[in-house]
Amino acid sequence: MARLARANHFAPEEIAIVHVFNRVVRRCFLLGDDPVTGKNYDHRKAWIEELIKLQAKFFAVDVLAFSILSNHFHQILRSRPDVVATWDDTEVARRWLMICPQRKGPDGLALEPNEAELNSIRTDLDKLKMIRSRLSDISWWMRLLCQKIGQRANAEEKIPGKFWESRFKAVRILDEQALLACAAYVDLNPIRAALAELLEDSDHTSIQRRIVAMQEKAADTDKQRSDGFLAPLTIDERRDALGPYPHRCGERASDKGFLAMSLESYIQLLDWTARQIVPGRRGSTPEPAPAVLERLQLDAPAWCELVRDFGRLFSLVAGRPRVIDAARSRGRKRRFTVPHRLRELLHE
Repeated sequence: MARLARANHFAPEEIAIVHVFNRVVRRCFLLGDDPVTGKNYDHRKAWIEELIKLQAKFFAVDVLAFSILSNHFHQILRSRPDVVATWDDTEVARRWLMICPQRKGPDGLALEPNEAELNSIRTDLDKLKMIRSRLSDISWWMRLLCQKIGQRANAEEKIPGKFWESRFKAVRILDEQALLACAAYVDLNPIRAALAELLEDSDHTSIQRRIVAMQEKAADTDKQRSDGFLAPLTIDERRDALGPYPHRCGERASDKGFLAMSLESYIQLLDWTARQIVPGRRGSTPEPAPAVLERLQLDAPAWCELVRDFGRLFSLVAGRPRVIDAARSRGRKRRFTVPHRLRELLHE
């Protein structure tokens, strides 16, 4: 059966949380140690991380989590058309021209657009409407990210051709349980791939950024926080501001969190989960399962399998079976398939 178009399960005009990932061609290790060529391309992981950070400044897309490995990368993104609605026409034009500049400085970075460049967008109502839509569009986020990295890698090696295996894959997250499992899946990827043993040593991940930022906060340093481009992890539905809650310091789209737990509790959950998933990790007798699993009505074995096999259990949308059963595609209102194993796992 032909796959559904992405517009059938998420669109730029609605707020959606989506797990996106992409892989380089032929499963080569073009972002790490490549055994075929004997070359090391770890510096390209830094390219991707810096580009994510740059795009987070100008898109209305919240970066919830990310991890970059040797032949693929993951992100959890939240589209924010409600944040775009708070921007005037000049701000929309300025942001787009900082992402796709007409002029660059000697360092290759975008120069602040001049009045003529701004007018080329804000005086054209059709173009302005299109760009407003693009600024919260996860497909455009991924299109530009993958395009720029592919072009830069090809230029480095002086060869043409495809760098990425295909168009990026996307899974829409429908509920809190799936979001937490997906975040853990993404942040634990380097440990599962044996690239790291500890969370704080998991290079090019959101969890490493958040841990470093905790240390910076404890040290009360004045420098810009390492996780400033990431959406805050904790959401307090009773106390947090309602509405778009746009970020005012220019590092990210908004100050809205996404998990009903503290960062400390999330780190504890990740550490506990890593010990269960990876054989031979320190500690022969596991600690009791974190209380958050009880709140989410997940038993420990089911949780570990959800995190370990997230990519196999979910293809287009992710959530509890009853939530997926109630969801429909946006166009033909088609139902999404729920794997039998998922129903067994969650007793639904």
